[in-house]
Amino acid sequence: MNLLKEVLKYQVYPAMGCTEPVSVALCAAHAAKELGEEAARADFKLDAGTYKNGMGVRIPNTDGEKGNLLAGAMGMLLAKPELNMEILGAADKEVLAKAKEIIRQHRVTMEVAPGAHGFYIEAALTGVSGKTAKCVIAGSHTEVAFLSCGTDVKVDKTPQKANCAQKAHDFKNALKNATLQDLLDAADQADDEDLAYIKKGVDMNLKAAEMGQALQKVGFYIKELVRKRLLQMDLISSTKILTACAADARMDGQAVPVMASGESGNQGVVTILVPWKVGKEMEVDEKTILKSIALSHLLNGYVKVFTGELAPICGCAIAAGVGATAAIVYQQRGKCVPAVTLAINNIISDIGGMLCDGAKSGCALKVVSSTDAAIRAAYMAVHDYGITEVEGFVGKTAEETIQNLGSISTVGMSRVDPMIVDIMQEKCNG
Repeated sequence: MNLLKEVLKYQVYPAMGCTEPVSVALCAAHAAKELGEEAARADFKLDAGTYKNGMGVRIPNTDGEKGNLLAGAMGMLLAKPELNMEILGAADKEVLAKAKEIIRQHRVTMEVAPGAHGFYIEAALTGVSGKTAKCVIAGSHTEVAFLSCGTDVKVDKTPQKANCAQKAHDFKNALKNATLQDLLDAADQADDEDLAYIKKGVDMNLKAAEMGQALQKVGFYIKELVRKRLLQMDLISSTKILTACAADARMDGQAVPVMASGESGNQGVVTILVPWKVGKEMEVDEKTILKSIALSHLLNGYVKVFTGELAPICGCAIAAGVGATAAIVYQQRGKCVPAVTLAINNIISDIGGMLCDGAKSGCALKVVSSTDAAIRAAYMAVHDYGITEVEGFVGKTAEETIQNLGSISTVGMSRVDPMIVDIMQEKCNG
């Protein structure tokens, strides 16, 4: 198995808008296409992480409207699952108006799926004739695990037990069993096809960052700090502005796609743009930069195998930050396992506990923190300084440190997502 090609195929793809509500829209679109008639009602069930991530983020082509419910209604009306994670790019004002009317009429419901573990979205549609259709996306943002129209089951990959967790793709199992050396080797062996696709992601995310510069959000205020001489315009500041502006555009619901990483757009911003900007400023040759981004994608996916697809900890900061810091070290030291290990230990020791409280404008702040921490961690590691296993939950190897982080995320913080969802629902009800 070519691990890099599998990761690029399944976890690195264009997405317009926050990937969780887009996946809700995609799930609704699959069900609506099977239904083949106007839907009288739609009922959605989501895992807690997906529910959390879509509550406060703006949706593309909605003039700033927010939420999973609206995304689901729009996907149902569009009924174009072939558009995959760019489905909301097809929405117009007429679709938006119809979706809002459907919601006003209480024809769409949404709740946290009881007992759902891992990524899970269920869309159950009832047509005007009483006909029904159902789609379940589980295990990843685009994986249709179940699809039916009436009693005719088209797809059924669901397990027999009710926990709804999906068997991982073979590449995820391979990723989980990989060593840091394996990932370095895979990135180093990236071929021209891989590098061209990675460069496409760079161009896409740079365009998003350019669009975000027009917004008076996080990137704008970092530039203001520079203008007022509270920060210097150096490599770190310019990279933070770049990544913040890209995240600003996404979280503002701008109709611009980004190349995701680990099935997350904000993770794609950090994973791709941090090593790209640093490499260009340090005059690293472009092929090496692109290979370093390959490593960044691989490590982002590797971290998430242990922490979970939608973890209580912030993926765009920690998982993507791990990828970005390793990429910077690779640019300077090549496949040096000790140096890359130090960088990974440094950033996890630094920001390993950052919480994810859903997708929203504030994600750009976490992207900035990740960018800053990734560059700092890499600089120390390149000079052979780093946090060692005698401190905290840092392990003897990078693999062990990441696995320790995964245990903290999946076991130690198992009540965090439900608690955050409760807080968010109380605010909505209040």
